[in-house]
Amino acid sequence: MSPGRNSLIALVVLTLVWSSDAQEPTRKDPSTQEQTQFAPGVVTVIPASPKPEETFDGPMTLQSLLDAYPEIQFGGDSHPSGEPHFDPRSRTLVEMAKQVILRREIYCLEFSFKPLRHIYIDIPRPDGRMQRKLVWYMVYRVRYRGGDLRPAADTVAGDKIYKRLESIHYDSRFFFPTFVLSDHLTGRQFVDQILPTAIPKIKIREQIDAPLHNSVDITRVKIPYSSDSAAPGVWGVATWTDVDPNLDFVSVEVFGLTNAFEQDGEGPDAPYRRKALQLNFYRPGDAMSQTEDEIRFGIPAFENAKEQNYILQQYGLDERLDYQWLFR
Repeated sequence: MSPGRNSLIALVVLTLVWSSDAQEPTRKDPSTQEQTQFAPGVVTVIPASPKPEETFDGPMTLQSLLDAYPEIQFGGDSHPSGEPHFDPRSRTLVEMAKQVILRREIYCLEFSFKPLRHIYIDIPRPDGRMQRKLVWYMVYRVRYRGGDLRPAADTVAGDKIYKRLESIHYDSRFFFPTFVLSDHLTGRQFVDQILPTAIPKIKIREQIDAPLHNSVDITRVKIPYSSDSAAPGVWGVATWTDVDPNLDFVSVEVFGLTNAFEQDGEGPDAPYRRKALQLNFYRPGDAMSQTEDEIRFGIPAFENAKEQNYILQQYGLDERLDYQWLFR
């Protein structure tokens, strides 16, 4: 074999080794595609995403406690300077109430879904008659893979110190979902509806062998823990009607996958926000022949920077993300 050919082979081998060892940058939206046994076709799998910072709030002031019980203020004739005799001032009840950290256990379910689609279905009206409507629907699967995060305490000099988390799981979890379909162009939002007549037709169309639940029925079903990548999970469907036929830039927000939340500020007037999964879709179609339009998952890509920036603005993003976790 010629020296030139040996050099070429060595270069190819080095290139393959370098390519296999090189690590891709961590994506902010790491989803995978999976074939399922109970619903023919491919589902997009969004992994659970519990975060360590979601397991605590604070340090914060329990101002409502201080206002409700003014008698706990330290001082009086025995302590005119407001200082304790032996312990530091930071050990008084009032000072400790100003530096409180609230800790909690966080869980998150894995969410998988089939493509967002349309179907015409006869829907019962309030007067008992049937009305043919275009129904948007999304078939999904939820699984509980464990990985719950819980603050773990270590005892140091008689005090409990929380500097680590432990990963735990239970036998099952429950799912209390809300699905909100958002039209980014008009700002309108549509909450999923319970349509009993739609589920049998959707189940036949999607060839689903497993039980298919609506957003109310699924709240009574235990989501069993399983570490098996082939676990069947629990299947459901979200449905919407009266959606704008000219809709192009759309997202579906899924609430209930996790118990994580955050509060803006402190006190009774500070609002709480729940953590939700936002799935971004693009529908390049119009009001004609809507059932033939394909609704694509993810943000479309354009070579023109101006066009790409316009698309990102519709979704309120700075970069292309097929999905993101946010607080609403």
